[in-house]
Amino acid sequence: MTIPDVRAHEAGAHQAGAYGAGAYAPAAHEAAAHAPEQPARPGTTPPRGGSGFDPETARRDIPVLHRTVNGHPLVWLDNGATTQKPRQVIEALTAYYGAANSNIHRGAHTMAREATETYEGGRAAVARLLGAASPDSIVFTRGTTEAINLVSQTWGRANVGPGDEILVPMLEHHSNIVPWQMLAKEKRARLVPVPLLADGSIDQEAFAHLLSFRTQLVAVSQASNVLGTVPPVREMTALAHRYGAKVLVDGAQAVAHFPVDVQELDADFYVFSGHKLFAPTGIGALYGKPEVLAGMPPWQGGGNMIDQVDFTGSTYAPVPHRFEAGTGHISGVAGLLAAIDWLTGFDREAVAAYEKELLAYAEQAMAAVPGLRVLGSAPERIAVLTFTLAGHDPAEIAHWLDRDGIAVRAGHHCAQPSLRHYGVESAARASLALYNTAQEVDRLVESLLRLQERS
Repeated sequence: MTIPDVRAHEAGAHQAGAYGAGAYAPAAHEAAAHAPEQPARPGTTPPRGGSGFDPETARRDIPVLHRTVNGHPLVWLDNGATTQKPRQVIEALTAYYGAANSNIHRGAHTMAREATETYEGGRAAVARLLGAASPDSIVFTRGTTEAINLVSQTWGRANVGPGDEILVPMLEHHSNIVPWQMLAKEKRARLVPVPLLADGSIDQEAFAHLLSFRTQLVAVSQASNVLGTVPPVREMTALAHRYGAKVLVDGAQAVAHFPVDVQELDADFYVFSGHKLFAPTGIGALYGKPEVLAGMPPWQGGGNMIDQVDFTGSTYAPVPHRFEAGTGHISGVAGLLAAIDWLTGFDREAVAAYEKELLAYAEQAMAAVPGLRVLGSAPERIAVLTFTLAGHDPAEIAHWLDRDGIAVRAGHHCAQPSLRHYGVESAARASLALYNTAQEVDRLVESLLRLQERS
């Protein structure tokens, strides 16, 4: 990062909890941060550290994990909605606004150069994270939703026509359904749902049967936000390409959990959101194969995306700037760069192995709660546990857990087709990240047991 290093004189403010009134005060919450560990529940085997990753190395960097909620140490199990931010990300935002705030690309002064170098450094970091061959294949967006809409309204409008088909598994988040629905209606094409198996896996036989030369696009998540399912995306992509179809992979839930290589996947498009990757909200990215991006028209018009402008017509900037009209989220990119540096500082394979161990522990522990039903049991999953509890509305469950300082999500999780596959309209969800622990899982289970005992 080229933003001047202001961390030295910010250290005192950080220790004093200057990131927001009451949000982080180590002295006040020291007891909570160092609360004695609860013993493992009988019959369960906690992760033994065989993965080589210690979650405490991540936890020490996350200020909000050291606060209390309703008198209890916070247990953040809502990572599927958004992840918490390490101090390195918070400091990167402070450094940008405190010492290097400037617009990018067009300025000749020092701070403009510094901001531009940070912005383009963030683009290069995203390319490395995704295994892309060049930073020029990375387009910054506000997040996954905007990236999908960008592809739909540029590539989609130019390539999808009457009678064409777009295949979308029932697994998908609404953000990977609705834009294609809108495009299909506009172009008189068909949106074709791909069914799921009982365990929450995509029915691969059905997928193969539904593919045809009418298929223009397959849109599929690399990991489900509700069921945790990790589909065989590489194999699905290879099969789709046999029919000449393009493939968009929604990586919003994947990038924080395991390494991604878009070239190995052979994805035509790959999208993700920064705020699910320990970065700020309002920043995300679209990867596109260079030859595919080169053939796409602009989406929005304005500054930064042009070459020459005249009232008789305009010419456009090369990719990726063609798709980045106006002033970008510069501070968001600075935070995203810091988040990527932080995450890739860990052994990603070891983190993935640890999360797999923690998921197995959580499944075993939650099985002890009477009336609890976990949705989805696909062989390959990220650490997401969406569940129902007999006799209790999901919103009631979330409110009860919040009283114990445990944050989970309740509702349809913007994935109603997935829930309806299991005959429900709403469920509670505990979604884990690298900084979660077996002790936090124990607190979740103990609170759920108390809820069941009182009913």
